[in-house]
Amino acid sequence: MTSHETCYQALLARDPRFDGRFFVAVKTTGVYCRPVCPARPKRENVEFFKTAQAAEIAGYRPCLRCRPEAAPGTPAWIGKQATVERALKLIAQGALEQHTEEAFADRLGMTARHLRRLFEQEFGQTPKQLHDNDRLNFARKLIMETHLPMTEIAFSAGFHSLRRFNDAVKRRFHRPPSALRSLLKSAQPPQMIQLSLPYRPPFAWDGVLDYYRRHHIDGLETIGADTYARVFRLGGTDTTGFFRASVHDHKPELLLEMTISDRRHLLRAVHRIRQMFDLDSDPVLIAQAFARSTFLSSLQGTYPGARLVRGFDPFETAIGTILGQVISVTCASRLMGQLVATYGEKIVHPVSGEPVRIFPTPRILAESNLQGLKVTRQKRTAIR
Repeated sequence: MTSHETCYQALLARDPRFDGRFFVAVKTTGVYCRPVCPARPKRENVEFFKTAQAAEIAGYRPCLRCRPEAAPGTPAWIGKQATVERALKLIAQGALEQHTEEAFADRLGMTARHLRRLFEQEFGQTPKQLHDNDRLNFARKLIMETHLPMTEIAFSAGFHSLRRFNDAVKRRFHRPPSALRSLLKSAQPPQMIQLSLPYRPPFAWDGVLDYYRRHHIDGLETIGADTYARVFRLGGTDTTGFFRASVHDHKPELLLEMTISDRRHLLRAVHRIRQMFDLDSDPVLIAQAFARSTFLSSLQGTYPGARLVRGFDPFETAIGTILGQVISVTCASRLMGQLVATYGEKIVHPVSGEPVRIFPTPRILAESNLQGLKVTRQKRTAIR
């Protein structure tokens, strides 16, 4: 945690590089905000917290103007012990969605009581409470940015009853969901779900698109002049969908349009997209690390805002890695397109209504002889 004076200067400057790295709580109003909030409280009336959870534990409620839950995420595991680090990464991947804390702790090789003790020492909350807060943050985002019915938002947030959802939102945000929805400006529901995904600038979006153009998978992805789009299936489920992403012209946000067959998996899909475009990257930390090397520092000056982009699905990435060995990127891209065209499952495109193919499942590839691929026998064996 940086000093009070440094945080206050970042607050005065509204520096978006620090958005989400700390939160400012105003003693006179009982509200906590992001450092980019338009409000300018007096120095003696504020205190700073490393996380939104810490501010809420201290008794502050989230600002309705800047919406702290919408701040770009900072990897919470930085600087934590190895067990907590692994647990946080698994929680971010949805490991607590279908499992109890006991089953989750068993996966980590410890008792649930010990795991709760570790988390309470680090964060003042249990793993389940952290997971539930993440769900409620996402629910508030859906309430304020989309026209989805409250029942669907409740299911997307992991609630099985609308009454429990209403109670949880009111307890956390001090307003019922209907009061938050009244802040929604657009009256006409769009065809697809529209969400803003914040990041810390700079962000080399053109470089990200160049990467995906070089690794383009024909039939699966469409890369425009300033947009990326693709059809997808969430691994391990029957959930399919389509999304399109572009950068906001005036705000440090990625604009996401999405349709998904099962909205209960919406949060998981959004987490995948954030990771895909490396939206939680922290340019300040990167600059500090690169400054130790003359070579890396010069590269950062030449390519500001570079991101470590990834594939949408880990299995898809693994297959692409096998196919891409000892050949050019162009050839590997062509083989991935051939794989989708030959073995991908046919679905109806969620937006255009045309027939398209999605990436084949592990079962399909394991049960096929893969003779439709022009690769070596060793690569077929490795894929299977």
